[in-house]
Amino acid sequence: MSAILVVAEHAGGRLNPSTAKCVSCAVAIAAACAPQAAPIDVAVLGAEVAPVTAAAAALGGVRRVLSLERAENAAALAAVWAPQIAALAPEYTHVLGPSTTFGKDLMPRVAALLGVGQVSDLMAVQTPHRFQRPIYASNVLVSVELPAQQRVVATVRTASFQPAPAAGPAPIEARQLQVPLPGHTRFVARSPVNAGRPDLQTAARVVSGGRALASSDNFQLLYRLADALGAAVGASRAAVDAGYVPNDLQVGQTGKIIAPELYIALGISGAIQHLTGIKDARTIVAINKDADAPIFEVADIGLVGDLFQVVPELEQLIRARRASAHS
Repeated sequence: MSAILVVAEHAGGRLNPSTAKCVSCAVAIAAACAPQAAPIDVAVLGAEVAPVTAAAAALGGVRRVLSLERAENAAALAAVWAPQIAALAPEYTHVLGPSTTFGKDLMPRVAALLGVGQVSDLMAVQTPHRFQRPIYASNVLVSVELPAQQRVVATVRTASFQPAPAAGPAPIEARQLQVPLPGHTRFVARSPVNAGRPDLQTAARVVSGGRALASSDNFQLLYRLADALGAAVGASRAAVDAGYVPNDLQVGQTGKIIAPELYIALGISGAIQHLTGIKDARTIVAINKDADAPIFEVADIGLVGDLFQVVPELEQLIRARRASAHS
């Protein structure tokens, strides 16, 4: 009988939305296992995870939540979590994690411990062992099929799935695993890049800047606009390579794949590697002084103009509209 395990991503006592999207993928796999649908469990690792397990238990389609609480799990270290996930894996035919920074770090270790190859960026389910994934900067979609008896370890392209809806709470089961944990990796510190702003990979609105901003100081224009919109901040690889912003903000093939409701590209030309990261965005707005910039070919709304003039005016209009709405 097939069974599916989803590894929960969480931070600060809150379940990351990527987990709900992985559950949606798991539901699609479960349906493909007809005539008998596969049960779906969610594993939550951490030190104090009660709020997270409660949130996971509320996701539709989840049979139960496995709570793995121990002090060593306080930080999401792949070297520490992977042996525990691998110890749970014999109970399941499929083990899924999100294709986020977290999942890309953790799931290859799990696959290696289980001695199987990982399926990356799973974006559609065709059969329980046949999946669609993108290659060549998402210009080509391929189907990958695994042997029917092989355990599936995969990362889920969260931009391709809607979050699982809320449902009745599933039971929560505490698990204690007698698994030796490596001591060669330890947590030192975490330095959040966008303190006070939404997470880039899950934000509904994102404002990104490119090389045209010309300096890290000029990115303050972008930060102010993002704050006015309640948006996350992103950047093109060119801006990151130029040192204007840290690489945590990079959107694209070698950065983060996102699917916001609104994506505003400021001074971004639209290289194919960048477009790969935003192809699932609902609405794309581009502002660029080059009328021939490739970004305009995919933009829903395009404005040819000097961003240093347009962005301050746009910010003022947004703040004025919000002020009038609250008066």
